[in-house]
Amino acid sequence: MPDTFRDGSFRHPPRTRIKCCGMTRIEDALTAAALGVDAIGLIFAARSKRRVDARQAATIRDALPPFVDAVALFMDNPAEEVRATIDAVRPSLLQFHGGEDDAFCAAFGLPYMKAVAMGGEGGEPIGTLVARYPHARAFLFDSHATGEAGGSGRTFDWARVPQDFARPFLIAGGLTPDNVFDAVRATGAWGVDVSSGIESAPGIKDAARMRRFVQEVMRADNAGTRSSQRT
Repeated sequence: MPDTFRDGSFRHPPRTRIKCCGMTRIEDALTAAALGVDAIGLIFAARSKRRVDARQAATIRDALPPFVDAVALFMDNPAEEVRATIDAVRPSLLQFHGGEDDAFCAAFGLPYMKAVAMGGEGGEPIGTLVARYPHARAFLFDSHATGEAGGSGRTFDWARVPQDFARPFLIAGGLTPDNVFDAVRATGAWGVDVSSGIESAPGIKDAARMRRFVQEVMRADNAGTRSSQRT
């Protein structure tokens, strides 16, 4: 997690963090790790085309090298299913995409990130997020509409991301090797999250696209194009 100050604000790290989500194969997760990706996402949401079961996810998780996080993604899953998944997979971080409240998200003893729907009619209100989810370690601004699953392949208007947002945040939705440079420059995001933009088919990652995505994020960082070093 980023450096924090006494007032709870934070300082961005010198590079943008990268999460590759929707992993279904060990070889794709290992490719991501070899490219320097910070985290991989394992999806347990019932409606996702990239859903994995706990046994499959645990196999992928156990193959990861050190210092690559495994993130478990849920969307309105029952609490007992979340607990069983945590026991089997041992993720580093939880990610919630549904109508879960802060008490639910924080009840499992692991840090969590809350997805924020930025699509549809206006999306979710941003100004009240920290108050509504005080225990969230980060937020994920995604292009899906409220009630929809992620992985739509659509982008949202990056100008809607507030320049003074008080928590680490990631940008997701429609990111590809062709636009992630612009996304980092426009938002100053602490991290980016990609799934369909590096795939040849749902759940099947394309190594060349993954490599180019990472290169474009690095290019944005090296060019000094982060729009805001938020403090």
